[in-house]
Amino acid sequence: MTELLAVVAITFFAVISPGPDFAMVSRNSLLLSRRSGVLTALGIGAGVCVHVTYTLLGVGLLIQQSLWLFNLIKLAGAAYLIFLGIKMLRAKPVSAEVLAEQPALSSLGALRTGFLTNVLNPKTTIFIVSLFMQVVQPQTPLAVQLGYGAFIVLAHAVWFSAVAIFFSTDSVRGRLLAVRHWIDRVFGGLLVGFGMLLALTQQTR
Repeated sequence: MTELLAVVAITFFAVISPGPDFAMVSRNSLLLSRRSGVLTALGIGAGVCVHVTYTLLGVGLLIQQSLWLFNLIKLAGAAYLIFLGIKMLRAKPVSAEVLAEQPALSSLGALRTGFLTNVLNPKTTIFIVSLFMQVVQPQTPLAVQLGYGAFIVLAHAVWFSAVAIFFSTDSVRGRLLAVRHWIDRVFGGLLVGFGMLLALTQQTR
């Protein structure tokens, strides 16, 4: 029971802490649509599923012990966040007519954005690998560990779907869409900042 409570508590605080996932879901929900935001959230859940899978297969231990492999993942994630952030920073004011003519983000595009944002985020790697290596006991049955993994995936999908629903409500979107290019730039700056922090943070073993 103590182990279960620790997994639930640590997951809760990890999920709600601000980061690239939150920034991407908020941005897509606010500036695109509720559907895009929820699909981005589901993509994040799929990314978490990848982290859980390789951790349960033992690859997580290799990542934890291999400094060069972890740094490779870290730099790839940082590059992706900076790339997305720069695209958003270049956003310019557009009229409602031009905005309506712009192609919407496809369902696959929204899922892919959420998936890549999470799966390339080394903070998620650290969180899940550390949780299973330090909190979950080796003698815990595999079925229980799979249950923990399913809970972590579900917690991410539910939380970020709730974030998407909130930021896509008419009252919130109606007040902020008029300054959408500034919102894009703010979220772009946040993503660039997250990426720079990832790239510059020294990891030691």
